[in-house]
Order: sequence, then structure tokens, then C-alpha cells
Amino acid sequence: MISGAYIYPMNIDSLLALLDQGQDSLILRFGLGQAFLKQGDTEQAIDHLLQALEFDAEYSAAYKLLGKAYSQTGQAALAIQTYEKGIAVAESKGDIQAVKEMRVFLKRLLKD
Repeated sequence: MISGAYIYPMNIDSLLALLDQGQDSLILRFGLGQAFLKQGDTEQAIDHLLQALEFDAEYSAAYKLLGKAYSQTGQAALAIQTYEKGIAVAESKGDIQAVKEMRVFLKRLLKD
């Protein structure tokens, strides 16, 4: 099991180089999603976060970032679905902090 969601800062080119070398993994895809989202490239972030979830459909941190990316691109319905799924996953794993955070984000979306 992978604990924590923080990926040490690396530039996107370094992460993509690892991917090009065949080192595809949950953490690498999550890190790319996180880096692209921070840079403001939400489309790339969404792509990598979806691929991270293909490695582990129960990685709640990826749902949290994916919901944020969908929200930032105006895809509220997808953001809501993503947060709802992420909350269910996080609850099943006992990831209380992720549940709390995603509930706050979901509540804000449902208000709008």
C-alpha cells in the first residue's frame, strides 16, 4: 500500500523522462498529474491522474486532484462524480482526512 500523497518536487521534464524510460507507475502518474495541475495544464493533469487510477482505483489522493482538475476546467458534473467516488474509496480505506477535504470541495460544487 502506498501512503501519503506528496511527491517530491521534480520538474515535469524529469518525470516525463522517467516515463519515456518505461518506468510507468502509480506514483509517477500521480506526480505528473500533480505537477501539470500546479503548472495550470489541467488537460494533461487529468490524463495522468486517470492513468494513475488505472494502476490503483483506490488511491484517494488521485480522486482529490482529479476532482480539482475537472472543477478547474468547468466540468462540474465530472468533478462531482469524481469526488463522490473518491469519498467512497477514502471511507472504505479509513482515509478520514481525504474524506473531509473532498466533502468540502463537493459541497462547494453543489452550492454553485
